Amino acid sequence: MIKVVVAGAFGRMGTTLARMIAESETLELVGGVDIRAGTQFGADIVESTGLAGLLEERHPDVLMDFTVAAAAVENIRVAADHGVALVVGTTGFSAEQTAANRAAIDEKVPAVISSNFAIGVNVLWQLIREAAPLLADYDIEVIEAHHRYKKDAPSGTAKTILAILDEALGERRKVYGREGMAERGNEIGVHAIRGGDIIGDHAVLFAGNYETITLSHRAYDRAVLATGALRAAEWVMGKPAGIHTFAEVLGLGS
Repeated sequence: MIKVVVAGAFGRMGTTLARMIAESETLELVGGVDIRAGTQFGADIVESTGLAGLLEERHPDVLMDFTVAAAAVENIRVAADHGVALVVGTTGFSAEQTAANRAAIDEKVPAVISSNFAIGVNVLWQLIREAAPLLADYDIEVIEAHHRYKKDAPSGTAKTILAILDEALGERRKVYGREGMAERGNEIGVHAIRGGDIIGDHAVLFAGNYETITLSHRAYDRAVLATGALRAAEWVMGKPAGIHTFAEVLGLGS
C-alpha cells in the first residue's frame, strides 16, 4: 500500500481526496494537515504547523497538496526535505513561488505538478495544441468558470491553455475582459466567471467568418480531479527526482 498524507484535508478537494484514498485498494490515508486538527475517514488531521512532525511519525510515501499557493510552497518544502514524493494540484503560484518549488524538489524527490488532474482536461490541452496551428487566422477567446470561493483568476487551467496557444502561435496580447469602445485586434480574450458551486468549466473559442469551433471541458464532480491525482500518486513512486507533468502519467508526452 502507498501511504498518503493530504494537505488541506478538510477543504473541498481535500475531503474528496481523503474519501477516495480511504476507499482505494492501493493507497492508504495515513494522515493530513489543515488549519484545524481533527479526523478524516479514520486518519488523524493535525494543524498545518505540525506537518514535519506528522511526516516523521507516519513516514508517508506521497503528500498530496490541493490548497492555496502560500501554504503549498511551505508544504512542498517540508515534504521534499523529508524525502516524501509529491502530487500538487494547487494553482496561483507566483513566479517566485514556482522557482521556490522547483528548488525544493530538484534532485530530492519526484513530484507530479499540474494545474488540472482531470484526464479530459489533459486531452483537451492536447487537442488545443493540435488545433491552434490549423486555426491561426481565427479570433481566439478563452473562457473559464469556477465556484464563488476560488481566489485566483484566470484559473491555472486557463493559464495552461494560454501557454499552449502562445507556444503554438507565438505570443499574443491578452485582453482580460472587455469594456468600453475597443476594436478587436490580434489578441486573445480571456474571461473568468465566478459563481455558485461550479466545479470547473473551460473553453477555447476559435471564431472565423461564418463559423466557430469550440473545444471545451466541464467537470461535474471533484472526483474527476481526484481520480487523476490518485493515478499520479501511484505513478510517481520510484520515478526520478524532479518535476513531472500529468501528461507523462497519461503517456501524452510533455
